[in-house]
Amino acid sequence: MTINRVTVPDTFDTVLSALTGLSAGPPPLPAGTDTTEPFALPVPGRWANASDRTPQEAGVVLYVHGGGFEQCNPELERLMAHHLSRATGRPVFDVDYSLAPAHPFPVAHDEVVAVYRALLAEGVPAGRTVLFGESAGATIALETLLTLRAEGVPLPGAVVPVSAITDFTLTSPSIDAPAGRDVIGREVLERIVGRYLNGRPNDRAPQSPIHGALAGLPRMLLVAGGDEVLLDDSRRYAEAAAEAGVEVTLDVYEGMPHAFHIAVLPDPQLPVGAVFLERLSAWLEKDR
Repeated sequence: MTINRVTVPDTFDTVLSALTGLSAGPPPLPAGTDTTEPFALPVPGRWANASDRTPQEAGVVLYVHGGGFEQCNPELERLMAHHLSRATGRPVFDVDYSLAPAHPFPVAHDEVVAVYRALLAEGVPAGRTVLFGESAGATIALETLLTLRAEGVPLPGAVVPVSAITDFTLTSPSIDAPAGRDVIGREVLERIVGRYLNGRPNDRAPQSPIHGALAGLPRMLLVAGGDEVLLDDSRRYAEAAAEAGVEVTLDVYEGMPHAFHIAVLPDPQLPVGAVFLERLSAWLEKDR
């Protein structure tokens, strides 16, 4: 396992301030982004392609958004998809999965599995496909891997979980260490996990990914903020995956909060956002 401690000029507070500013509305989608739908998929969503390549040529980033399993923000997600497309050189599909509590586990999980299967059926190469998830979406992405492997489906070439909840037992020490400084805390996590699981066990896979057998999963870039409550969820999962033989890189961004990568969205883009995209692009270079 490779652990990188990434330092940036931004601070916890400047990032939070910039993210709060997005509540007034996202910057416009840059010109030149193709948002047309190249083919139908079984779950609604949004395409963004800044790569000038087709999904069959380049592969696809399957983007599973965050929001505590309960929320979505289509305008911000489409802008995130644009930045991910530019950084990865691939079209991006932001899957509009069903939300808890009306649709608890396994509804969203099953929908992401169905979209991935449909991409392969359309000729998208598995080896050049990237499963990217943020926060709750990163959890769903890691759940999806376990199901795809169990069903014998060709796995994506790479997986990027950012600020993931990997253990629904909520026993990671960092959940309580920030003492309320992060944007989420134990109270929020207990609420969203309870509503998402809807009575299902919190110590079983696939819903709680760290409790699954991780051998044979694709190479992973796990990303976490150094001051976020879920830092140890990423660290513990990275260690478990590496022990199972998975090629794992863990990037810890010093001083950053939960889901700090949203700093790619403001205009002008924050330095930490630019660094995140540069590191993502470099890590994926061999998969292009």
